[in-house]
Amino acid sequence: MADIISIDKKLDLAKDKKAALIRRRKVLAVQKVFQCTHCALKCEKCGTQIEQDPEIGVKYRRNLTVPYNFCKACSEEYVEYIDRLKGGGDSDCYWHNEAWIDAWTKWIEYQGSVDRYIKSKEFRKLLDELKQTKPE
Repeated sequence: MADIISIDKKLDLAKDKKAALIRRRKVLAVQKVFQCTHCALKCEKCGTQIEQDPEIGVKYRRNLTVPYNFCKACSEEYVEYIDRLKGGGDSDCYWHNEAWIDAWTKWIEYQGSVDRYIKSKEFRKLLDELKQTKPE
């Protein structure tokens, strides 16, 4: 009889394992959003590090008219994209065609979608739950 495992203990163990798995999934969901989309040290578009401008050897100063954290090249492209939408832009950059405009438009829509997700009541509830529970 000593080898018999209590069904209550087994159920409790299974419940604890499931709760730990759910918590891990919640933490990973939050971690992924913030690591992948809000790193201040990398360009939001291309992912390159934004520390030094190799041409002048100092920290790159962000263009404040650009609402994203871009490297110098992506910032310039974004300004060109806005100029193109307004009917202007550099005509020598023939590769900035309709497909290029569409790619930028979709990237901006994606950023808006991620932003709406982060501001959703469900995501905020997830953050509140993680704040209230102790780390494991």
